[in-house]
Amino acid sequence: MKRVNLAIIGGGLVGASLALALQAGAKARGWSILLIEPFAPGDDFQPSYDARSSALSFGTRQIYAQLGLWPAIEQRAEPILQIQVSDRGRLGATRLDAQDEGVPALGYVVENAWLGQCLWQGLDREVVSWRCPAEVKAMQPLAGGYRLQLDDDTSVECDLAILADGGRSGLRERLGIHVRSTQYEQSALIANITPGAAHRGQAFERFTEQGPMALLPLPDDRCALVWTRQGMDAQRLAQVDERTFLSELQQVFGYRLGALRQVGARHLYPLSLIEAQEQVRPNLVVLGNAAHSLHPIAGQGFNLSLRDVQALAEVLLAGPQVPGDLATLQAYRQHQQRDQALTIGFSDQVTRLFGSGQPVLTAGRNLGLLGLDLLPPAKSWFARQAMGLGTRADLRGLA
Repeated sequence: MKRVNLAIIGGGLVGASLALALQAGAKARGWSILLIEPFAPGDDFQPSYDARSSALSFGTRQIYAQLGLWPAIEQRAEPILQIQVSDRGRLGATRLDAQDEGVPALGYVVENAWLGQCLWQGLDREVVSWRCPAEVKAMQPLAGGYRLQLDDDTSVECDLAILADGGRSGLRERLGIHVRSTQYEQSALIANITPGAAHRGQAFERFTEQGPMALLPLPDDRCALVWTRQGMDAQRLAQVDERTFLSELQQVFGYRLGALRQVGARHLYPLSLIEAQEQVRPNLVVLGNAAHSLHPIAGQGFNLSLRDVQALAEVLLAGPQVPGDLATLQAYRQHQQRDQALTIGFSDQVTRLFGSGQPVLTAGRNLGLLGLDLLPPAKSWFARQAMGLGTRADLRGLA
C-alpha cells in the first residue's frame, strides 16, 4: 500500500495552491505530496467566452508573487483600477481608486481555467504526484494518519490528510464534522457580459431593493456579472431570452458602460454562509470551501482560503518532521482564527446590509456610502478590507 506524507483531497484552486506553497519546503524535508482530484486538468488553456472567473485581491497577488507564480497569472489577469459602489435610486455612492491606496490595482479578475493551468504547470512533479481522475470514497483514521479508499478500489495511507473538496464535501459529513449554515434565501446568477463601452478597469458594486449585483472587468472588454436575486426571480432571469435579460439588467445597472450587447451562459448558485465547526483534528485539516463558504458579492471567499493556505504551509514547514501533529495544526487554527472571523463577519454584514430593502437599513447604507466619501480614513479602511489587507499584518506592508 502506498504511503505519502501529505494527501490533498481536491486538486482545485485551493488544493493546488497548497501543494505549490509546500513543495519547496517539502522537497528539502523529503516529503511526498499526493493530489487527488476527480477532474483532470486540460493540457492547454482554451479561452472561452463563458469561462468562470475569480476576483483576486491585492493581498492574493502578493502571496502568488512570493510563490513565483504571479508573472504567469498576470498574463490574463485583468486589473481592477477602480471600484464604484452605489445604491440604486439614492445619492449614496463611493469610489475606491487604486491610485489613492498606493497600489497598482485594487485586485484582479482571472479566469479559473487560466489560474488552474498556471498552478498545475508550477507544480514540481518530483515532489507532487497526481491521482487524477480519482475520488476518495472513504477515510479511515489510523494511529498516525489516515487510510484513504479511492474509487478504483486502491488505498493510500498518509501522515496528514487535507480535505479541500469544496463546500458540499461529502467526506466532511461522513467524518462527522458539523457545519453552521446560514441560508440567505437568495441565488447568485453568474454570467459574462459584453458592454457597449470599454470598462477601463472599472468594477461596479450596485445595491438594489431586489439584491446586490457586481460587474467585474475581464480581458477582451468583457465583464463578469454576479447578480443576487430571490429564488423564483433568479430562476426566471436564468430562463428568459437574451434580449429580455439584457433589458432588465440594463434597467438595474444603468448606462455606465453603454448599452449591454451580449450575455453568455447563465448559471445559478443558491447562497449560504457555511462554516465547519472543526477545521483541524489529529492528522486532518479542513480547507477552502469545505472549511468556510461565503457569499460571493464581497469577493472574499477564495482570497481568505489562500491566506489559510499560506498560513498552513508556513506552520507545517516550521513544525515536526512528520506532519499531522495536533499541536501544530492547532497553531495554524489559532493563527487564522481572527482573520477568518473578521473576514466572514465583514462579508456577512455587507451581504445583509446591502441585500436588504428595509427602509431603516436602506437609509443607513445610503448614509454610510456618503460617509465613506467624506471620511478618507473610513474609505481607506473599507478599501483595505476589499483588498484582503485588513486582517493580516504580514500582508499590509507589501502594498
